[in-house]
Amino acid sequence: MIRYFENYSLKAYNTFGIDARARHFFEFTEVTDLQELVSSRLFQSDMPRFILGGGSNLLLAGDFNGWVIFPNIPGISIEGEDRSFVKVRAGAGVVWDDLVEYTVREGWGGAENLSLIPGRVGAVPVQNIGAYGQEASEIIEEVSGVDIRSGVIYNLSAADCRFAYRDSIFKNEMKDFFVITSVRFRFDKFPLLRTDYQGVREELQDFKDPGVADLRRIITAIRRSKLPDPELTGNAGSFFKNPVVSKAMAVTLQSEYPALPVYDTADPQVKKLSAGWLIDHCGWKGYRRRDAGVHVNHALVLVNYGSATGREIYDLSEEIRISVLEKTGVALEREVNVAGL
Repeated sequence: MIRYFENYSLKAYNTFGIDARARHFFEFTEVTDLQELVSSRLFQSDMPRFILGGGSNLLLAGDFNGWVIFPNIPGISIEGEDRSFVKVRAGAGVVWDDLVEYTVREGWGGAENLSLIPGRVGAVPVQNIGAYGQEASEIIEEVSGVDIRSGVIYNLSAADCRFAYRDSIFKNEMKDFFVITSVRFRFDKFPLLRTDYQGVREELQDFKDPGVADLRRIITAIRRSKLPDPELTGNAGSFFKNPVVSKAMAVTLQSEYPALPVYDTADPQVKKLSAGWLIDHCGWKGYRRRDAGVHVNHALVLVNYGSATGREIYDLSEEIRISVLEKTGVALEREVNVAGL
């Protein structure tokens, strides 16, 4: 199926609820649909391009004067399994939490800590989504997609994707020209639960022999209690990444701010800081200017209370970023993608 429109509203395609427009909007459900577009006269390859997922990690700061490409490919299928693992391919248009629910229902481990993260499968490798001690890169085996400069299909291994904290090759060298069409994951038939986070660990104490379904229920409940529902209040979840700094800088900051949460990383010389704490410490939690604001319960979440423009939310994020940098010396980096500037 193909849907093509000009001057098309993207309000229903972003969880901030911003009513920006795309000069060209192209939705497809088959890989060949995209290849046909790329080879057609309609497609102007020199125009700006933006690849749209579920819109849950997107801020539209204005209208987009180019091509918005929306891969809405359905389907979940088993591609192989052995005694320990099962390999599952999901189309880019599959809702991520639907895939998590499916794997948990089967008793497979690997995605349960990523429960209730909004968005679609095609966006998962781009952002290398993560939560509660788990990252998507740990279960991704292969990413398939189309280079829209040539129409050629490529299959990239996990190593090819260059995954890092909330980062991948798709946000860098391949940004805006590689359209992910499907992802192959590997799930564990004999899962070991990841319960590193204190709140999760405490909740699991009530279970005699907890499984992946129990962990999913706990994490879903925690996320619902902490984060605003985008159906009710426009938002894109965590707006900034947790900053990564040197161990020496972390020690210096903790001496000045003893309450600052500092987390270990795989590199003992590098530490991760709580962006939410830094923003809260600078006095932004609950701040509101007209309909653009910072959530009252979670300083890391910027919200649209109704009629804020994308530019208003972007400008607020810049004020926050500058404020944190001036007060603490820590540079925040946006986790949310910005289009239409």
